[in-house]
Amino acid sequence: MLITQLKSKETIESLAEGKIVIINCHGCKEVYFAEHEADELQKELAASKEVTQIITTDYICNPDNLKLQLKKHMDKINAADTILVFSCGVGIQTVAAQFEDKHVYSCCDTYPLPGFQGVTPLNVDCGQCGECYLNGTGGICPITACSKSLVNGQCGGAKNGKCEVDKDMECGWERIYRKLEKLNKLDAMKYDAPKVRNFGISEIQTAE
Repeated sequence: MLITQLKSKETIESLAEGKIVIINCHGCKEVYFAEHEADELQKELAASKEVTQIITTDYICNPDNLKLQLKKHMDKINAADTILVFSCGVGIQTVAAQFEDKHVYSCCDTYPLPGFQGVTPLNVDCGQCGECYLNGTGGICPITACSKSLVNGQCGGAKNGKCEVDKDMECGWERIYRKLEKLNKLDAMKYDAPKVRNFGISEIQTAE
């Protein structure tokens, strides 16, 4: 079983900029999700921010299912500036990979209990660190995308984009660099790990 806990209200509110689409995942019964708290917070966001769509679906960790579930909402998603995701770390990474050109932000932290990891067929995992880094690393988890679980940048051992530990594995930090470059947020790499875990919009705007 996994446990997801909402990030602080202040952090989530700071991320809610421009036109916003919210995606909730209620798919895995093996994942405890703070559904009531999330619903109340989203009502407050809808009253004070420009929330254009709130989508509640299931198993967003599966990219094929995600595409199918979001198909009818694509007009609102394409017009959005920000996508806020309320799910475990696997789902957030899948959404971020699906919308490479969008600002996709995690609104939850996933806590370290051994067990279910979603139903994604991709090589996506959640380290259940309890303090999600994804908002500062372009939606790519440094704990699981890097074979050494480095959180402060590349080790320097990669060759031709491949990890020195696993030659068949793409360097996680090169992936993060390319994604941040695409989002014009490379300055995010100047922050240390504790700061990245609690990234709000002020830090992200500074990085743009």
